[in-house]
Amino acid sequence: MSKVIPVDVAGFMLDVHRDLSVSTRPYKPGPPERIDGMTLGFVTVNRDAPHNGEVHPDGDEILYVISGKLRVVGESDPSAAIDLGPGEACIVCKGEWHRVIMLEPAQLLHITPGPRGDYRPLK
Repeated sequence: MSKVIPVDVAGFMLDVHRDLSVSTRPYKPGPPERIDGMTLGFVTVNRDAPHNGEVHPDGDEILYVISGKLRVVGESDPSAAIDLGPGEACIVCKGEWHRVIMLEPAQLLHITPGPRGDYRPLK
């Protein structure tokens, strides 16, 4: 059996567990499943995030824009929103409520900590 495993990142996210092993998980609609580790996902963004903010109390989240343009707004200082284009990234610090707003359709890589997290549903 090969020890190099191809992954279709259009259909699967990658879970990096606490022991640093990696497994794949198919994308599903709805809120993300949280794991005790980090989840890497490659997401096509065609609209604003489907929530009114989210938070990751277990660690920092990394957002990297592959293509397109997004705005990341932190709740602690909304006037300091960051616009990200291709090849740009930001770190959303542990415990910071934030939103991702689409400025133009984008491809996004997120590295999200778990297992805890929360989001505010749209009203």
